[in-house]
Amino acid sequence: MRLGALEAGGTKMVCAIGDETGTIYEQVSIPTTTPEETVPKLIEYFQDKEIAALGIATFGPVDVNPASPSYGRILDTPKLPWRQYPLLDTLKAALHIPMKLDTDVNGSCLGEMTYGSAKGLDSVMYITIGTGVGVGIAIGGRLVHGMLHPEAGHILITPAAGDENRCICPYHTSCLEGLAAGPSIEKRWGAKAVDLVDKAEVWELESEYLAQAIMDFILTVSPQRIILGGGVMHQMQLFPLIRRKVSEKINGYIRTPELADMDSYIVPASLNDDQGILGCIRLAELSLQE
Repeated sequence: MRLGALEAGGTKMVCAIGDETGTIYEQVSIPTTTPEETVPKLIEYFQDKEIAALGIATFGPVDVNPASPSYGRILDTPKLPWRQYPLLDTLKAALHIPMKLDTDVNGSCLGEMTYGSAKGLDSVMYITIGTGVGVGIAIGGRLVHGMLHPEAGHILITPAAGDENRCICPYHTSCLEGLAAGPSIEKRWGAKAVDLVDKAEVWELESEYLAQAIMDFILTVSPQRIILGGGVMHQMQLFPLIRRKVSEKINGYIRTPELADMDSYIVPASLNDDQGILGCIRLAELSLQE
C-alpha cells in the first residue's frame, strides 16, 4: 500500500512515498517560503503518486484535535506567513484522500515507536535540539495532546553561573530552547555547533542544560526511553555527559532498571534522520484505520 508523508518544517518541506513496512520509495525536499508558493508544489508532488492516505507532521503551534473545527490549522507561529493557515483543509480539498496530522516532534516520536529504537515501548519522549527545541511525548502508546500539544522546549532552566541573560527566546528569560538550541550556542560562542567540536566548555554547558530538562521530564512523565535528535545532537560527545549529569541530578531518588542502564535509556535517534518521515507514514496508516 502506497502512503504519503509530509514532514513540514520551517526551512523545508520533506515529501515522501513509502509503505506500512517503513520502506521509503522516494523523497524530495521543497523550500518552505510562503503558503502561496509552497503548498501548490506539495499538492503537485502528491497528486499523481496514487497514495491511499497522507500523514503530516508539521511545525507549530498547530491545532491537533481532530474534533476541533480548526484541526490542522497552523496557529500563531513565529513564521508569520503561515499564521492561521488551514494546512490540512487545503491539502484535503486538493487530494481527496484520508489524512492525519500531528506536530513534527510527535511525528518523530511515533516514527521511533513504530520503526526505531522505541519499538515495543508505550511511554517515550523524543526531544529534538536544533534550530529550536521540541518535545514529542507518548504515554500508554498514545501521542500526548491535551489542551494543545506539549511545548516542553520552553520549560524554565536555571542558568549556569556566568551565563545569565544569555537566553535568546523572545518569550522567556531562561527557557531550554533559549539557552540550548543551535542559535543560542552560536550566539554565545560565536560559531555554529559543528565548528565547536573541540571546545569542551561548550558541551559541558550544553549538557548541563539538557540534563536539567531531562531530569524534570523523567520525574514528570516517567518515560521508558528518551531519544535525542536534531542537529545539535549529532555532536555525539554530548551523550555521555548528559547521561552522567542526569544520574547525578537524580541522585538515587528513583531506582529503575532503565535508569541503571543509561546507555540504553538516553539514546540517539535511530532512523538516519528519517524518524519524522516514518512517523508520517504511520500517521497515514492510522488515518485509514480511523
